[in-house]
Amino acid sequence: MTADSSSKQIVSKISYKGTVVVVFEDVYEPAEDSFLLADCTVSFLLEKFQDKPFNALEVGCGSGFVSAFVQSRFSRVSLIAVDINPNAVACACENGVHAVLSNMFDQIKTFELPQEGETKQGEQQGKTHGKYDVILFNPPYLPTSENEKVTGWLNYAFDGGVSGRELIDKFLESVSDYLSEDGVFLLLISSLTGLEEVLFKMEICGFEGAVIGRTKCSFEELMVLRGSWQ
Repeated sequence: MTADSSSKQIVSKISYKGTVVVVFEDVYEPAEDSFLLADCTVSFLLEKFQDKPFNALEVGCGSGFVSAFVQSRFSRVSLIAVDINPNAVACACENGVHAVLSNMFDQIKTFELPQEGETKQGEQQGKTHGKYDVILFNPPYLPTSENEKVTGWLNYAFDGGVSGRELIDKFLESVSDYLSEDGVFLLLISSLTGLEEVLFKMEICGFEGAVIGRTKCSFEELMVLRGSWQ
């Protein structure tokens, strides 16, 4: 499945600590949450892997900023990104990320890791999936009522359901299928999402959770949680 970026309109360009990405129309623009996840991911990976090879998956990649940020700092990472939004997939590919279209949970098994020597972006598709050393997810985490939904693909970037945890819960219920034996996931949430509720859900899904980074942002506090096997 090819992500065609030839007809996409660039609406902005974001630069952060040397990583520059373009953002297409109807794609979430990297902001404080993206920057926090990117910084926490790099700090964690430096400690865990240093110069060792590892593979990574970013779920809901949007513009591909976080993946591009990671790739710029780790030459031995094998990384694939997925998003439900075809405009986001095309945008991530434009930004040098190997991205494929997936609705992330119901059909996450429709992609697999790129094989040695493969260079085409957005074309990998199969019926199997790999095990990943690191999985990243900046989900839609805002509590959203029916009248707060936005139109178009951008709703997928913001709509966390009434509790703000609808997609987070689905992620936690399925992520064990994709983690390697020593795998870890990094999940961004907001204080509006409910830290204790998310940590409890992690525990009942078989994971130990810990806050590894946080920052104040307007009316909320953003946090990155590390999830590892119990």
